[in-house]
Amino acid sequence: MSKIKKITCIGAGYVGGPTMSVIAQKNPNIDITVVDLNQARIAAWNDENLENLPVYEPGLDAVVQEARGRNLFFSTDVNKAIAEADMIFISVNTPTKTYGKGKGQAADLKYIELCARQIAEVATSDKIVVEKSTLPVRTAEALKSILDHTGNGVNFHILSNPEFLAEGTAITDLHNPDRVLIGGENAEAIEALVQVYEAWVPRERILTTNLWSSELSKLVANAFLAQRVSSINAISELCEATGANVDEVSKAIGQDSRIGSKFLKASVGFGGSCFQKDILNLVYIARSYNLREVADYWEQVILLNDHQKTRFAEKIIQTMYNTVNGKHIGFLGWAFKKDTNDTRESAAIYVADHLLAEEATVVVYDPKVTAEQIYRDLDYLGTRSPEDNRRLVRVVNDPYEALAGAHAAAVLTEWDEFKTYDWTRIKADMKRPSFVFDGRKLLNRSELESQGFAYYAIGE
Repeated sequence: MSKIKKITCIGAGYVGGPTMSVIAQKNPNIDITVVDLNQARIAAWNDENLENLPVYEPGLDAVVQEARGRNLFFSTDVNKAIAEADMIFISVNTPTKTYGKGKGQAADLKYIELCARQIAEVATSDKIVVEKSTLPVRTAEALKSILDHTGNGVNFHILSNPEFLAEGTAITDLHNPDRVLIGGENAEAIEALVQVYEAWVPRERILTTNLWSSELSKLVANAFLAQRVSSINAISELCEATGANVDEVSKAIGQDSRIGSKFLKASVGFGGSCFQKDILNLVYIARSYNLREVADYWEQVILLNDHQKTRFAEKIIQTMYNTVNGKHIGFLGWAFKKDTNDTRESAAIYVADHLLAEEATVVVYDPKVTAEQIYRDLDYLGTRSPEDNRRLVRVVNDPYEALAGAHAAAVLTEWDEFKTYDWTRIKADMKRPSFVFDGRKLLNRSELESQGFAYYAIGE
């Protein structure tokens, strides 16, 4: 197999956009085209003003500026890009099914299948097809079956190359990955992709496995990380009941080199597009092989995460004299974590939903999330009418406005800027008693208490 000259990526979202931008930056001799049917998204990727890129990631704008127009292109002409490519990355959404068999757990593979059918229809030359989306084990089998039954004599080689990016640090993760994982059956195809990454990743960090190990490794990596979050969150509730401090416990156990300190920060719960989706997928796969105990074990990680969000909302209600009806609660943060505008499965959505069920008034400030997105997230739950969501929820562009006249402040995202606010000024503008519910353990308890705030943090 000759050297790769043209790469196409189908899907211009949180994975496809940044990944292809970095591959283009590091391989100036390979032309890379990212395609998507969403015209507005492609227009945003092509926007002269880099602040309008559809994905917010620190450092992404500089990478795009360097490669775009040189060897990085964004287009809606999917067929042309497929026809010309030597290698095609599939990086489309694989949401959890909302219908039919496996509803609420299995991954919905309709977009993956549509991609495979389109590639099969358009391709007239041999292609390497790379799974970049997070997929259930043995999806490659289905892909191969669709691609190989076109009868037009084109050879397809399928590789699994899961992404291990953390939103907010995706560009750093891409520039300096712990490992790059490539699973496949064909040695030449594997080597072709290895060479793309070798432009900047040391060879010893590029792991090659069989297809199924690669597909499963992605789900398992996210499951293990999420399980650590749920584990420390379970202990946070125990700490509150016994008078221990979860930060002190985290530090004590994190110093053990066998355990390590990462992902041991108690919080209002994990969010994002991957953790919950991938664990549910793992649960579904285990059940489909009749591995009940395995499925139950991993499902508990999700149940505990849901419990943590509910518990935080309940704590707000109980502390505020068992009623929040008509009370103004200022939300600091809506994104699922700092340094991203991604709100998928964000804890803020579920905490807000719980408080809105009690007729609270929620005023939201997030430095990167738009009002449209916040209302879309709440409407998607279908808990109440869009009119009620707009009656009870207000979105503002200024944190001081969000908290002016508030009965309570709730920190839902760990944006660094929240630590720098003038809390004396905030206190003067809030109702008394002034409550702060810190769902991210971000603020300084003694400082806030000395200013007269009633302060609650998880695990204390």
